[in-house]
Amino acid sequence: MADGTLVVWDERLLGYDLGDHPLDPVRVELTIALAREYGLLQRPGVRVHGPVEPADDAALTRVHRPDYLHAVRVAHDDPFFSGYGLGTPDNPTFAGMHESSALVAGATLAAAEAVWQGRARRAVNVAGGLHHAMPGRAAGFCVYNDPAVAIARLLDLGAERIAYVDIDVHHGDGVQEIFYDDPRVLTVSLHETPLALFPGTGFPDEVGGRGAHGSAVNVALPSGTDDPGWLRAFHAVVPSMLRAFAPQVLFTQCGADAHRLDPLADLRLSVDGQRAAYLALRELADELCAGRWVATGGGGYALVEVVPRAWTHLLAIATGAPLEPATLTPVRWRELAAARCPGRQVPLRMTDDVELAYRPWQPGGDPDPVDRAIMATRKAVFPLHGLDPHDPRD
Repeated sequence: MADGTLVVWDERLLGYDLGDHPLDPVRVELTIALAREYGLLQRPGVRVHGPVEPADDAALTRVHRPDYLHAVRVAHDDPFFSGYGLGTPDNPTFAGMHESSALVAGATLAAAEAVWQGRARRAVNVAGGLHHAMPGRAAGFCVYNDPAVAIARLLDLGAERIAYVDIDVHHGDGVQEIFYDDPRVLTVSLHETPLALFPGTGFPDEVGGRGAHGSAVNVALPSGTDDPGWLRAFHAVVPSMLRAFAPQVLFTQCGADAHRLDPLADLRLSVDGQRAAYLALRELADELCAGRWVATGGGGYALVEVVPRAWTHLLAIATGAPLEPATLTPVRWRELAAARCPGRQVPLRMTDDVELAYRPWQPGGDPDPVDRAIMATRKAVFPLHGLDPHDPRD
């Protein structure tokens, strides 16, 4: 296996542009610009893959219906088009919608194939992570579900156990739905409670379909959960689930919208907490998958203040040594960010200056709401993997 990292990037990925919309591709542009300023894409062993080939119909129809692909192709030419989740405020139609969406899927396919085929140990597509798209409809700003398309390709290439971990603030519903009955794919999602947030799914009792019980794991966190609570929940569930499942490859959706500044949700993470999550995911990939790790972006709507810093930390961790949190943002990048997004607060450092100490989960006592969420998930799914939900060693 090659020991390097593949970063999939093509300027055309910025063409996934829904217009006057929270999902602004400037967040991806500024991420790549910041990573370049730090020299992350020029590190030894790092290869930038581009130009990207779009996913073809054969790849897309592994998870999407042919009639849906046809609708995506024709919708942008019809201003009165409605149906298939398209033409809505969440998913407005736009010129080149099929081509741009297929390109995002193609980028994630390239990342997954490189890792599985041993051409890279890790691979990242920060433009990917469109995890809400369903087989026959767009949803939640997502037209094609690039993580699911890539996971399906890995299955076709012979993978028998793939773990998908989703740390976006929203439930990874599309990926869960597509593989709900497939015991070869473990989907783990940590998200804000569906009682408060789109898409309204991701309860602990969603544990997988017939023949695949235990293949879906959902940690529904109370609104307002901060770094210590989120990290406690992560470490109380994710490592145990992955160790029990023993995946051959780890696939992660690293949405940055669990941050406290994100305008569309109400978890309270910091960039420092997100950095800690990426470090933990890399360690799990190293421990369980011989380092095989495919990472994508996802949500994140604090376009300057959060997303570029979070995903630059992700790129640093995937390509080698992590960036120190106190690192100053480069002056040239600050100028670019201010020019691209006038009026936004441009961060001066790669940290939010928070203390990341957290209390490890323990059963019993007087649990707070986060502990109750942890216990609900452990009770629902741990026994299906032969684990004791009350034993902190599991």
